[in-house]
Formats: sequence, structure tokens, C-alpha cells
Amino acid sequence: MTFLRKIRIALFLCFTFVMSVQAQILDKSWKSITEMDNDAWFVSAEAKAVAENVLLYQRNIGGWNKNIQMQKPLSNAEKKELLALKNDPDHCTTDNGATSQEMLFLSKIYEQQPDERYKKAFLSGVDYLLKAQYDNGGWPQFYPLRKGYYTHITYNDDSMVRILSILKEIKDKTGYYSIEPSEAIVEKCKIAFDKGIDCIIKTQFRQNGILTAWCAQHDENTLLPAKARAYELPSLSGKESAKIVLLLMDIKNPSKEVTAAVNAAVSWFEKVKITGLKEERTVINGKIADKKMVVDADAPPIWARFMELDNNRPFFCDRDGIKKYSLSEIGEERRNGYSWYTNEPKEVLKKYPKWKKEHSLKVVKNTAKDEYNVIVAQDGSGDYTSIQEAVYNSPSFPYKRVTITIKNGVYHEKVRIPEWNTKISFVGESKEKTIISYDDYFGKINLGRNSTFMTPTVLVEANDFVVSDLTIENSAGPVGQAIALSVVADRVVVSNCNILGNQDTLYTSGEGFKSYFKNCFIAGTVDFIFGGATAVFDNCNIHAKSNAYLTAASTAESSEYGFVFLNCKLTADEKATEVYLGRPWRIYAKTVFMNCEMGSHIRKEGWNNWSKADAEKASFYAEYNCSGPGFQPQNRVSWSHQLKRSEAKEYTLDKILADSNAKENRNWYSNFK
Repeated sequence: MTFLRKIRIALFLCFTFVMSVQAQILDKSWKSITEMDNDAWFVSAEAKAVAENVLLYQRNIGGWNKNIQMQKPLSNAEKKELLALKNDPDHCTTDNGATSQEMLFLSKIYEQQPDERYKKAFLSGVDYLLKAQYDNGGWPQFYPLRKGYYTHITYNDDSMVRILSILKEIKDKTGYYSIEPSEAIVEKCKIAFDKGIDCIIKTQFRQNGILTAWCAQHDENTLLPAKARAYELPSLSGKESAKIVLLLMDIKNPSKEVTAAVNAAVSWFEKVKITGLKEERTVINGKIADKKMVVDADAPPIWARFMELDNNRPFFCDRDGIKKYSLSEIGEERRNGYSWYTNEPKEVLKKYPKWKKEHSLKVVKNTAKDEYNVIVAQDGSGDYTSIQEAVYNSPSFPYKRVTITIKNGVYHEKVRIPEWNTKISFVGESKEKTIISYDDYFGKINLGRNSTFMTPTVLVEANDFVVSDLTIENSAGPVGQAIALSVVADRVVVSNCNILGNQDTLYTSGEGFKSYFKNCFIAGTVDFIFGGATAVFDNCNIHAKSNAYLTAASTAESSEYGFVFLNCKLTADEKATEVYLGRPWRIYAKTVFMNCEMGSHIRKEGWNNWSKADAEKASFYAEYNCSGPGFQPQNRVSWSHQLKRSEAKEYTLDKILADSNAKENRNWYSNFK
């Protein structure tokens, strides 16, 4: 073979390879082409030919139509038709990535082939985005405005987020786009970006006064959630809200309002995530033939695309616009042809801890003017938006009490009061509307046999803690052990609070530790008041939700008192008709009910030995002067006690709750307000 022939073969193979690579690129979707990092291709004649198409498709107003595969070759007739449409602004949009994708492509090819026409077209796109913005900061789906739902402020398919992301790169001069606008345009982009963020803050939906997330579209005048297509009803969006929050988290030195918006949205994402369910697809010839939701305990969290505005319940719609609450009720065409669930919020939850550490704590740390009196409010009107942040920023071992006032709202967070944050008081705005809620449970923690003790919504490890006028709940449901409030500290007062859960609602522990519960509503199923500390429940409502046991004390042998219920009312759900007063978690359990009103749900025998014969001798279960149909002293187990008057005199607050350091902590249980 001659040398010349070898050269020809090599050139042919090289040409064939290049043509193959180019064909592979042009076979990609337009979106994929605009997003790929391939500088060599953007130098090619193939890329230049595509750029000519992009220029042709751009209207003189600066925008592009949507759903166009710009890389497809155009005939001479098609080119002539596009030239004739240059002055027609109709159907220019930012929907489905239109305009933003073309601008990205122009930036990438300009960097490799600096044709001034590309720069001019890019800047015309910037001008289009600036002109399309409403005075309130939002953007419509189409500009010029097109009649119908297209005039709504559009978060749908991340349209407005894409616009703001472009403006952010320009105003911050990041160099992401190779084309640098003039300082005048940069300043306009900054103003437009700030207005857009302000619009996002104003459109964040309040559910019963609490900030949550966003709808796919909002009315351009009222800013309220709005309807789009028949099956896109006003709702909270698990999908669109994710990209909005990621944008807010990308803002340097976020304002107090942005910080509050992010914190509230993250709490909402945590609250509405769906676990144990996954989407199963049947694909035939590359097309989805069927979708259905199946139970899978190992499935990662997902979020519904549409959720009710008032209670976050996922719903689905066919083209008739009628809400359904199961995907299986939707016709095949919409069921298989639309994205009803998303996992996009997972990126928010993944990035949030770092963002919170870098921004949220830094912002709120400087807002508290008086470190001994601070306010937590989800709407950003207080010193903190998170209860835990307020605790973390409280002084250690203070000489005087730290009062943290918590405004109404559902605070979806685990709260820990560490051992060094003594003398802290939580004061809620109202018992019914100030709610600390989380949903950890034994199986979810899954760290061995002691997982129960890692589940509390609120964990108190610091002495002299006081909480009043709020609700603490474990919202996991009837899924096994799940603590709402865990008290592992001394001289703790809980006043006028709801403590809600199922199994193991309230845990009080620590040999020699004492707690006082006053005017509280405590609800649960199995052993929902348990532990080894001395605890007095004064004028509380102890509410059973199922047939089980109210208490499971594990009192230390050295403790004179265990659980003491004074002037309490024992109530129950209708289905709870056979409930024991208690059983011994450990054999020296001590539990006494005095002057309590017992409902008919209390079993006549009253107490259960938990199959521990030793407990019948070692435990101390007693009652005194109780009333109601559940008080049947004549039918109680023989090893329980009915106190005499002389014995009952030993059960006073001063005696039960006496502190070893009487001088310093005298009457600690009454001087807590």
C-alpha cells in the first residue's frame, strides 16, 4: 500500500469519525445540546449551522417560541418563512426552557466563535426578559401577553427560576455567560432580580398563617395560587417549589425574609414527604404504557406535584378537572402522560444543612438584641425562625432565666435543650396553634434496640427547663415507639401544654430527677407515660387512644415517689374501652392516682404486672379518693393499694417535689412564670 493511499484512508476514517460524532450530537435533544460541555463541537461548522437556525428562529422582540428542535436542518422555504415571521412577537415564551436554552447556546458558541451576531442576539434575549417582567416582579408564561392562564406569574416547569438564574449570573458577573453586557444592563438585571425575589417572597403561600411553599402559577394581580389547564388546579407544588428554594439558597447574604422563606419551605418539604411508596412504570417500545403506585418500604421519599392548599393532601386530575385522591382513578392518557410525583425536593434537603450553617445561623445570630428574651417566628418577624437556632444561641449556664417566646406556627423540627442550656423557658403564643412536630419512630431510626430514645420531638437534657402554652407532638402515627417529649433533666416544668403521640408519648427519666406537669393534655396508646423520674401530673387530662396502658414506670428502688397524678381526668377515644392504669416497666415502679376522675374505659382490676411476679411485691400502685365509673377499688388487683387519709397526707407538692438544695430551688415548681 502506497504512503498516499494510507493518508487517504486515514483522512477518510477521521472524516467518518467526525461525521459520526456530529451525527450523534445532532441526534440529541435541543436541551441536551445546549447543556453539553463540548468546546470542540462548538468550534465546528456543524455548530455554526445550528447557530444560524437559532438566529433565524429568534423574533425581533428578542424571544423564541417553545418546543423547537433548533438543530434540525431547515429547507430554503422554511428559512424564508422564518424571516417573514421576524416581526411577529406572538408565542414568544420562557415556557419549557424556551429563550433560556437559546441564550445558553449562543453564549457557548460565542466563546468559541465570537461572531457579533451571537452577542447581539443574546443581549436581545436579555432585553426581552427585562421587558416581559411585571411591575410586581413576576413573569408571565408568554410575552407579549397571551389571553388565558398564560398571564399568570409562572413558576410552572421552573420558567421564572430560569429567568432569575440568568439575571443572577449577569448581575453577579460570574462569567458563566461568555457575553458581557454593559454596566447599564447589569444594573437593570440587578433591579429585575431583586424584584423577582420580592415576588417569590410575597407569593409564598400561608397555610393557616404559616409559610409553606408555592403554586405552579399565581394570579398576576392578587398573587394567589391560580389555575392553569383543567388538570392543573390551584395547589401547593412539590416540584416547582424545589427549584425556587434552591434559587433562594444560592443568594449570597440572604435577607431575613429570604432566610424565613427557605426555613419555612424546608419544614414544609419535611412535613409533606411521602415514604414507603414508589412509582412503577410499564414501558412498551420505549413508551410508558402504564403507571401505578406501589408500596415499598425501602423507597426513597417522593413528593406530590399537586397538594391541597388547606391540608397538603395530594390530589390528581383528569382533563375534566375533577379532583381525585388516587392516581389509579385517573384515565390512562393523563395518568401516563404527566408527572404526578417528583423527587426534586431531595436536593433542597441535601443542601439545607450546609446552607443553614453558613447563612441562617449567621443571619439570626446578630438579630437578637437581648439574649435573655428572644422571639421565634416562622414569618421572620422575630429574632429566629427556628426554635433550635434560638436554643443554640442561648448563653450556657446563665445566671438568669432565658425566655424564648415562640409565635404561632407548626415548627417541623427536632428540638434539643442540651445540658449546658439551663434555665430556659419556652413560652408559646397559644397551646393550640404553636406546635413543635416531628415524625421519628423506632423503625425509622433503626439503630438497634435503644432506638426509642432517639425518637423525641423535644429532648430536654438541661435542668430548670420550663415550657408553657404550646403543643409538642410526634406525628409518626401508630407505628410503634415514638416519643414526643423526653425529659432527662431535673426541675422541669410543663404547663398548659398538649403532649401528643401514640406509643411512648412522654418519657421522664433520671434517678432523683423531678418534673411537674400542670394543666396539660397528654394523649397516647401504649405506655404513653413512662420512665424512672419522679413526676407530678397536676390537673391534667390523660387521654387514652387505644386499649393499652396509661403508664409504665421504671422508678428506682431508692426513690420515695414515682408518678403521682393529682386531680387529673382520665378520658379516652370511643374505641378505647379496656385500659390499665399502669404496668411496671421495672419491678420497683411507683404510680399513684389521687382525687382523679376515671372514665369507664379504665379496667376494673386497674393494674397489670407485665408478667413480672416480683413486681407484685416490689412495686407500689395506689389510689386515693378517686371518682367516676373507672374507679372500682373493690375490684382492683390484690397487690395494689387504696391509701388511707394519713398516708395521703404524704403526697403534697412540697414533699414530692422537694429539692435537695432547698435554699436555692425552693418552690421551683411554682415560681416558673
